[in-house]
Amino acid sequence: MRRLLSALLAGGVLFTVAACGTTPRGPGTGAAAPTTPPAGAACEALAKVYDQNMAPYAKALTAVAADPRTVTQAQQTLAAFATAVQDATKTSVDTQMQAAGKQAAKQMHDRSKDKKFFAAIKTTEDVGKAIGPTLSEWLAPVQRHCG
Repeated sequence: MRRLLSALLAGGVLFTVAACGTTPRGPGTGAAAPTTPPAGAACEALAKVYDQNMAPYAKALTAVAADPRTVTQAQQTLAAFATAVQDATKTSVDTQMQAAGKQAAKQMHDRSKDKKFFAAIKTTEDVGKAIGPTLSEWLAPVQRHCG
């Protein structure tokens, strides 16, 4: 469980760093110059969304692995995460980021209603996949704009 939480925290840090939009320069070329891509504010908002929603989602999935009767809470947690992603991107000045946020949120909302997805979570490895590769896949549309 501790390894799982460490991995989650590391993932959150990586997402946050990616959302910063800074481009470091090489030695002798001056200090790192911050750049703000058109989606910059949305990327910062997404980093906050990730930080606020990742732990509750992971906790809810871990509970499902221990007791499948807790699936409703996990579904609600994922739905809330999806809504937060949508809210963080819908006012972006970058229309592509708005569309990406809508796409990511739709995937997450759709999955939050998918009982088969949650029924497949039986072990900590299943939890790891659901919060690792699967979540990364859902968030890929917005992550492309924040890298």
